[in-house]
Amino acid sequence: MCNDYRLLVELASVIEEFEHLKIKIRFPEGRPNIEAREDIKITDTAPIVRTVDSERGVAELVQRRWSWPGASKKPVYNFRSEGREFTSNRALILSDGFFEFTDPLEKGKKRKDKWLFRKVGEPIFAIAGIWRATEEVGEAFTMLTMEPGSDIAPYHDRQIVILERNAWADWLDPTVSAKSLIRPLPAGSLSVAQVG
Repeated sequence: MCNDYRLLVELASVIEEFEHLKIKIRFPEGRPNIEAREDIKITDTAPIVRTVDSERGVAELVQRRWSWPGASKKPVYNFRSEGREFTSNRALILSDGFFEFTDPLEKGKKRKDKWLFRKVGEPIFAIAGIWRATEEVGEAFTMLTMEPGSDIAPYHDRQIVILERNAWADWLDPTVSAKSLIRPLPAGSLSVAQVG
């Protein structure tokens, strides 16, 4: 499961991507200083875009913690999407790459192999997420997961839900069926490279 992703793209470019899609971004907590980050890990704070007014195409960009404490106090950083509609508290998690880890290919190597996945031809992409308020950590978000598409299946038996660019506005509109938006990307949509 995805427990490490990155965002190296500057805020101005992120806003421009949303403007192209006719989604207006507000900054209720002031314009954040989002630094380029090679590794965003569980419990880190990171930017998400969430609905303010879906009818007018208005959303807000805020920084929130990735994961909330689950019933066993372990962090809930991934959440199965199957059979759920998510009629509130949807979020777009901004990324330009995410990592998966596999057992080492090299014999005798102790550390897992690390693989970087990127969306071909797009500087950033959006991961489908949800957020909630908790007593323990305040507002936090998690990534939705699904069965793996053909690009990820050789590396993992689950994958995060990556939304096509033309589905971003629909994800922010809770009246649009989540099930209609959660589907694997076509083969070849993601590039993969071994890193680290």
